[in-house]
Amino acid sequence: MKNDSNQARAVIYCRVSSAAQVAKGAGNASQETRCREFARMKGYRVAEVFADEAVSGGIIDRPGMLAMLAYLKAHRREGEHVVLIDDISRLARSIRGHLDLREAISETGARLESPSVEFGEDSDSILVENLLASVSQHQRQKNTEQTANRMRARLLNGYWTFSCPPGYRYEARPGEGKMLVRAEPLASIIAEAMEGYACGRFQTQAEVKRFFEGFPAFPKTRYGTVTNENVNRILTRVLYAGYLHRPEWGVSLRRARHDGLVSLETFERIQERLNGKAKLPARADLNADFPLRGFVLCGDCEQPLTACWSKSKTGRKHPYYMCFNRSCESHRKSIRKDEIEGRFAALLEGLQPSPTMVEMVRDMAGRVWDRLGQQAREIGLQTKRRMAEIEKQSTALLDRIVEASSQPLITRYEQRLAELERERLVMAEKLESQAKPRKTFGEMFELTLSLLANPYNIWENGSLDRRQAVLRVTFEDRLVYCRNGGFRTPKTSIVFRILDQFSGQKEVMAEGVGFEPTRGVNPCRFSRPVHSTALPPLRYRAV
Repeated sequence: MKNDSNQARAVIYCRVSSAAQVAKGAGNASQETRCREFARMKGYRVAEVFADEAVSGGIIDRPGMLAMLAYLKAHRREGEHVVLIDDISRLARSIRGHLDLREAISETGARLESPSVEFGEDSDSILVENLLASVSQHQRQKNTEQTANRMRARLLNGYWTFSCPPGYRYEARPGEGKMLVRAEPLASIIAEAMEGYACGRFQTQAEVKRFFEGFPAFPKTRYGTVTNENVNRILTRVLYAGYLHRPEWGVSLRRARHDGLVSLETFERIQERLNGKAKLPARADLNADFPLRGFVLCGDCEQPLTACWSKSKTGRKHPYYMCFNRSCESHRKSIRKDEIEGRFAALLEGLQPSPTMVEMVRDMAGRVWDRLGQQAREIGLQTKRRMAEIEKQSTALLDRIVEASSQPLITRYEQRLAELERERLVMAEKLESQAKPRKTFGEMFELTLSLLANPYNIWENGSLDRRQAVLRVTFEDRLVYCRNGGFRTPKTSIVFRILDQFSGQKEVMAEGVGFEPTRGVNPCRFSRPVHSTALPPLRYRAV
């Protein structure tokens, strides 16, 4: 054995391509052990060990490899170095990568050795080395193809095969392998957000973002926020509707094996709303102090009023609404918060129907509910007929695709076929939902009717979210406020216009139910600007 100073110095390089190999112990440790044993046989002194974990052999610029090359360059004057690898595939999994790394190692003055392969400079050794590198590349490419084929087959069968999205987790099922299942509480949080955006509870993605940020369990950035990109990804992933769509893998829209968080119909409404404009714009500085910010417009320029706290000379803070439009004659002229919000509360109080009116609406809504049940059955029959038509049209399109020779025409046929398939899936989901037990009228409408009965009470005692809901449900558009005249005639929502129609027919209805009105005031119709005095509600007395 030579003295330590005369021994050739060896550096060991190890690499594994997947985290699973590291977890199972079939990783760099076994490669290092084999290389150390080889070094003892050859009389080499191991100076350093470099490793890359979970890095593909198709990548040349790896941290461990770059560190090894830097070390060899820095210590080339200390004597000869040998680079030890367990197998040729550990160096690279491509011919180009193998040749580039071989050249880089040679430029440092080191030579490559392995207990599995004998490297040489003669033509036969170089041929064998290149053949082994070619075989290694082929194995990598073949593994990639086989993995992709298996993943695509799983997708075609309705199983998601990529990273687990928020709201789900992977669970092994007998005979099915790993599949997505709901992960609470994230699943319920995301479902509520998507349904809220679809129905208009959340008018913008910014509101959905703040909703997510209100839950400690929702994943956030290191700054405690949710990114806009993450919100958009959740709202646009059909995966949450229980469907798969991966066109780049040749997988068309299809029903998935996992349960969706929302229905496909809800998801389609979300996509339609993503391109629309919100009635109630959301702002980052929107808070409970100024619930009307952005909803009330200036009476002079009809631009949204903003709000702020102003500090007086005494140091006290006072809340104001004001217009910041520079071209407006009311620019920066403040309106006291108590004044504008007091008049708005009075306006809401005037919208309160009488208990008798609410009872009439409940009775009529109950009858409508029964009629809707009959209509649902008729719609079900129409849906089945439409699905049969779609099947015929799809078959005809497939025949045309087979016969067509023009690529643009084939592309158009395929687009139309995809549209028909999407429509068919939505209809199939509707039929499936109609087959479920139907809820009672009380379960569906009691809460809604209680909200309509007293929007003023909700505004006075509700949270910011409930107050915003009152704004959206009660009025069809934003309100205009004149500094010296109060609110202009507001346009109420369709719900309150229906109550208005009921009030307009009060005499006919009173005859039918045994009541007559004591005052001819319509609580849901405004013929003049509404000021701080509330409109008196419609009252009935028994006859």
